[in-house]
Amino acid sequence: MIWAGKSAVEIAQAVRHGEAAPETVVEEHLCAIAERDPKIKAFRLVRARAVEEARAVRKRRDLADLPLAGVPVAVKDNLAVAGETCRLGSGATSDAPAAEDHPAVARLRAAGAVIVGLTNMPELGLVGFGDSAYGTVRNPWDLSRTAGGSSSGSAAAVAAGMVPIALGNDGMGSLRIPGACCGVLALKPGPGVVPPPVDDWDGLTENGPVAWSVADLSLALSVLAADPGLAESWRTGTRTEPVRPMLRSIWAEDDDEGWAAPRTIRAAEDGLFELRVAYAPQPLPVGMAVDAEFRAAVEAAAETLRVAGHTIVEHPRRLPGWLGPATVAAWLARSGAAVQGLDRARLERRSRALGRAGRLLARLTLDGSKGRERWRGYGADQWFGDADVLITPTLAAVPPRADRWGERGLLRNVLVNARYAPVTGPWNMCGWPAATVPIATHSAGVPIGVQLIAPPGGETHLLGLAAQLAARHPAVRPPGYGS
Repeated sequence: MIWAGKSAVEIAQAVRHGEAAPETVVEEHLCAIAERDPKIKAFRLVRARAVEEARAVRKRRDLADLPLAGVPVAVKDNLAVAGETCRLGSGATSDAPAAEDHPAVARLRAAGAVIVGLTNMPELGLVGFGDSAYGTVRNPWDLSRTAGGSSSGSAAAVAAGMVPIALGNDGMGSLRIPGACCGVLALKPGPGVVPPPVDDWDGLTENGPVAWSVADLSLALSVLAADPGLAESWRTGTRTEPVRPMLRSIWAEDDDEGWAAPRTIRAAEDGLFELRVAYAPQPLPVGMAVDAEFRAAVEAAAETLRVAGHTIVEHPRRLPGWLGPATVAAWLARSGAAVQGLDRARLERRSRALGRAGRLLARLTLDGSKGRERWRGYGADQWFGDADVLITPTLAAVPPRADRWGERGLLRNVLVNARYAPVTGPWNMCGWPAATVPIATHSAGVPIGVQLIAPPGGETHLLGLAAQLAARHPAVRPPGYGS
């Protein structure tokens, strides 16, 4: 059997039952990376020791209980993997190997996953593009276009079938933007669900999964969150406790709660639930455009969920005009903090410019913090209304060209980012969970994703609705990358 392109659920089940050796699974995925990545540049580093680590998984005494047994996983290059350098897409960062795994990486390994490589990202994760000193990540759907950012390589690797799931993070859309660009699923959880990055941008950034299937997304989130009740929440839109007797936890040494492997996959329709779902095809303030095909995709998603039994209402209000400038100011301010302490001569032109702008705004106390507190404190809740979930476009325009944006200045980078990906940042500003789901293909030949947003604690609702959308609008691989 060819394992590259199979789901994480299928791989883990086969490994647990002795139907596949984890080293064989990993070797096949490494072959897929070697074949496909030279054009895409999703990986900064491919780990030669991954096959050896897969053999170690096969020898684990708890193999039959591992939720991600033998599953190849890619990790964004701003999360520590023990023994590997963590460069954050920059030549200005330390080249010393990490002494230990980031807690999110450690949870993946404890669950049986094998880290096959570190994925490319723009320098310091500052923009929604995928270029850095280590290469330019290209969109598997159209190599002339960006894969988005900043979890660029993670999304591209999943889309091209090089791994079934990947780990990234999201500060202003950095999971959802590349997820939509590349036609894969990605979820930014709310605060406290998954251990955050070391530099979490003052609470704006959360770690989260990228996956090809909703079942894989749920399973990955359950491991990252150390919550077995999330593993099958895609079926019903609620936490689903395992039905098997509880097993010893594989997530944390001091955690007495156990875990049970997910049951065989059933159709998403098996779990019936009803939510109040609002849809906003054009949520941006007056003067900001959204592509017509993206707006139509939101309406199609709403109709799909209406047929599935949900109450659907249109959300006619646009986001407040003050929120956009506050979001941009917060982005620039965090950029200023991110470059501090690094050798400016080794930073890209873009990073230096973003850093200067951020430091200036901070000195002028125009760092977006007042707008963020206003939106987080009451503005988001008032604007959102009484819906359980809101659907919007994930992007406002098709992905830009995969140029070397790091060699360009402040104005060009800010304008292009703001034009094509202005819809995701508000939900980092208030800390609400949000996901992107591929639903259609644009006439330009790239995927169209819709964004699902929920109030705090609504991750299970996002997973349940994503499953219903995926059942009606199945994801397709980019041309040339399998079914």
